[in-house]
Amino acid sequence: MKKDLSWKVGGQQGEGIESTGEIFSKTLNRLGYYLYGYRHFSSRIKGGHTNNKIRVCTEKVQTVADDLDILLAFDQETIDLNYHELHEDGVIIADTKFKPVKPEDSKAELYSVPFTEIAFELGTSLMKNMVAIGATCAVMNLDVEDFSVVIQEIFGRKGGDMVQKNMEAIQAGYVYTQNSIGDRATSLFLEKVENNQKHMFMIGNDAIALGALTAGVRFMPAYPITPASDIMEYLIKKLPGVGGTVIQTEDEIAAVTMAIGSNYAGARSFTASSGPGLSLMMEAIGLSGMTETPLVVVDTQRGGPSTGLPTKQEQSDLMAMIYGNHGEIPKVVIAPSTVEEAFYDTIEAFNIAEEYQCPVILLSDLQLSLAKQTVEPFDYDKVQIRRGKLITNDIEQTEEKDYFKRYEVTEDGVSPRVIPGVKGGIHHVTGVEHDETGRPNETALNRKQQMDKRMRKLSNLAERFPNPITVDIPITKTDLLLIGFNATRGAIEEAVLRLREEGLNVNHLQVRLIHPFPTSAIKPYIEGADHVLVVESNATGQLANIIKMNVGHVDKIQSMLKYDGDPFQPHHIYDESKELLEHVYINS
Repeated sequence: MKKDLSWKVGGQQGEGIESTGEIFSKTLNRLGYYLYGYRHFSSRIKGGHTNNKIRVCTEKVQTVADDLDILLAFDQETIDLNYHELHEDGVIIADTKFKPVKPEDSKAELYSVPFTEIAFELGTSLMKNMVAIGATCAVMNLDVEDFSVVIQEIFGRKGGDMVQKNMEAIQAGYVYTQNSIGDRATSLFLEKVENNQKHMFMIGNDAIALGALTAGVRFMPAYPITPASDIMEYLIKKLPGVGGTVIQTEDEIAAVTMAIGSNYAGARSFTASSGPGLSLMMEAIGLSGMTETPLVVVDTQRGGPSTGLPTKQEQSDLMAMIYGNHGEIPKVVIAPSTVEEAFYDTIEAFNIAEEYQCPVILLSDLQLSLAKQTVEPFDYDKVQIRRGKLITNDIEQTEEKDYFKRYEVTEDGVSPRVIPGVKGGIHHVTGVEHDETGRPNETALNRKQQMDKRMRKLSNLAERFPNPITVDIPITKTDLLLIGFNATRGAIEEAVLRLREEGLNVNHLQVRLIHPFPTSAIKPYIEGADHVLVVESNATGQLANIIKMNVGHVDKIQSMLKYDGDPFQPHHIYDESKELLEHVYINS
């Protein structure tokens, strides 16, 4: 019996691979198991190899597994590309139609099951993925009836006959595979879980969209782009129910400027994109900083540059998000590491944008945005809405009826803010340098006063931000400190756990607030570590360089970089850490 099992389905994009994984994972999630699924897919609508690797566990997991127990193959390419992940007790379940061949160096068992033929005999070959799920049930000793609720949800609108046919296909796949296995018992049965608590099953983009909705967003202008489009698609369905709307704009420039305009008018609004879209938005983000208009932008990082790897993992937008604007503006960059953090940090992003009247970038990556996983229910009692120095009541005017000092020089750098229509709140708004009322003013004295005012806004944010870092154990004296951001967290945590089991003094720190950098929170951990290894998915060590700029200790900080489009797995980080520590011990 297994507590932790990894299952992968693969084939050509467009032949039901995604729906197979969705039905399998939804059912196991509802049975009380914890899941983590990562899809590998092409940047084409149809065709090209795709697979979905799903980890099923009796305890919470936040990363893909190192190896593979079951490979469900709809074509030979799936076997050829993925068999190396299978351990020696693993199983390949393949469609007889393509005459599957097991590579010579594979020790896994091959079960050839006529997915397509059985489905055709039941009425349509389109149900071959249901037959494949039935075969999986036989190998894992799952009850076919457990899938009936999910099948009803997906096919119920097409009528009871369609539901029955799909259940028959699952049953047929189960019976055929059970007979094929015979006395060859497998070790791939899952332990039963006694877990009656309902869990959510969602991707990070859904959590971001739900966080925006909870934060009071009522308008989202956006242009579709992988891997951010799910945020837009989620809110297209949900915002009309609360009086809001989504507009698909002609480009990213229109999207960000419409978001600025609606925030200026008093409605919480945001947009979401990926690296190429953020490049187009940079001038407008500068406008938000200069006019001190709240703005939230979500950047779901992907492989670049240019079109790059639209459907693959990378974390190479970090420097651009901090320093991409011309000129200097106050800006906040937040990088959640889990789906739960993505929900809460989205809400906090809107609060910060309004409290500090500046642009806030919520930085995600493809793995965090699209990996589907079991998530604990969110605690809505934690949610706070803070709108800062927003004036909504009429302002008493002097006899001179002067313009409102929208950009008044204040001690904390944040000026009172009004929305259009507030009596006595008239002021000028421009991207040109301006005085306290917004009128253009390019004198040296005014320039310095306004620049100093804007730039001191964030002087205390790193101290005020809730949990700017996440640390496994609050100890500072370690042989090795591993640091990451965004979706590297799960893989690092598992690697650290293995290292500690071997008696090694290792700790893990995840950076949640990227800019302004929480130097005082991170510095003690770096100073107390003999060696620091920064784990990130880019080619130039961007997070490591930011740490060096802010904390120093350049001699002890090393980088572990991955930029091939695939996410880190725990063994990558474990192996690199062991090698580093062994080298140190030998030389000492």
